[in-house]
Amino acid sequence: MIAGLKEQFVEQVQRTTGSFVDYLIVLAKWKKVFAGVVLSCVGITVIAVLVMPPVYLAQARILTPDMDHATSLQLMTQSGGVPLPGGLLGKKSTTALYVGLLQSRTVLDRVVGRFDLAAVYDVDSREEARQRILTRLHIENDRKSGIISIGVEDRDAQRAAEITNGFVDELKALTQEIAGSEASQRRLFYEEKLKEAKDSLVRSEEAMKGFQEKTGAIELKEQARSIIESVANVRAQIGAKEVHLKVLKNRVTSEHPEFQKTKDELEALQEQLVKMEAKSGNELDPWLSTGSMPAAGTGYVRKMRDLKYSETLFELLAKQYEMARLSETRSSALIHVVDKAIRPEKREKPKRAKAVAIALIAGLFAGTVASFLMQHHEHMMNDAVCRERMETLKRHFLVKS
Repeated sequence: MIAGLKEQFVEQVQRTTGSFVDYLIVLAKWKKVFAGVVLSCVGITVIAVLVMPPVYLAQARILTPDMDHATSLQLMTQSGGVPLPGGLLGKKSTTALYVGLLQSRTVLDRVVGRFDLAAVYDVDSREEARQRILTRLHIENDRKSGIISIGVEDRDAQRAAEITNGFVDELKALTQEIAGSEASQRRLFYEEKLKEAKDSLVRSEEAMKGFQEKTGAIELKEQARSIIESVANVRAQIGAKEVHLKVLKNRVTSEHPEFQKTKDELEALQEQLVKMEAKSGNELDPWLSTGSMPAAGTGYVRKMRDLKYSETLFELLAKQYEMARLSETRSSALIHVVDKAIRPEKREKPKRAKAVAIALIAGLFAGTVASFLMQHHEHMMNDAVCRERMETLKRHFLVKS
């Protein structure tokens, strides 16, 4: 059995070797055809890459801002201010938003107009120029670092660098317009709420002062004072959270993580307030502490309640207002340029070595096919049956109908 397997293996090797040698014989026989096809493919490719004008790629790198500014830009896109590619909103990556802005019609039109690309590309409309520059625009998004690489291809190396920097400039301008407008509106909203809280605080202070002048000073137990301050603090936090939630409703959708987090915090505070009020044991006035209070103390507790609530709410809104004001001042530095585009020294296209290598591989394949076709044709011409069939076919074609 082993001897039989050995013989089969030897026969298989001989057949394979024989077939391979037969192939080499065919290629050697038609070596002129083979070499001609290979040289033609390589030669045509070499001439083509030498004649083709060089294309240069200039690149700039920018660093994207934080989530707060990205959310501001989402507000504008939701309101229809800047048309972006479909499906962009809702992506977790903030850099994806800026990639979309770079490809937006607003930025493209500004770049087309700034560099008169309709004339450069010799097209009749702005739409065609926009499509041309979009095919030459290369954007790479590094999600780990948050850095976006922007590149533009052009036959003029200097113009490639200028257009690339133009994209960066127009992106910065657009983001400043969007974020500045939204941050200003947010600041004005908090400013209005802060003014209302301040007026409420002044009224509470005047009411407390008038009550004390009328009834005299009333000393509360430390426990009662602590409960009043604690409940007032929770109520004020609820008020501040409600204001913040109103701001978020105008900025993001209800599915946004920040909105959900604020909503959960508000519900937790409301539950905490219910528990704290239940401890007082007095449904008519939950601000009273456990234990009996003098009749005159009831009015004092209510005045103190309003005062503590107004003070705490004013402090919380003042912090939110300050954050909104700082956000507005920072809107001028949304995009940080890591590397400006400079005039590229080396061409990006055509890649001559790569083109010649591909042409050589294609030529070897085409030359092999051509050699075997020639061998097949010769075989047909030498075979009597095949030759007779070919003659019959010719006669049928030459016969007049």
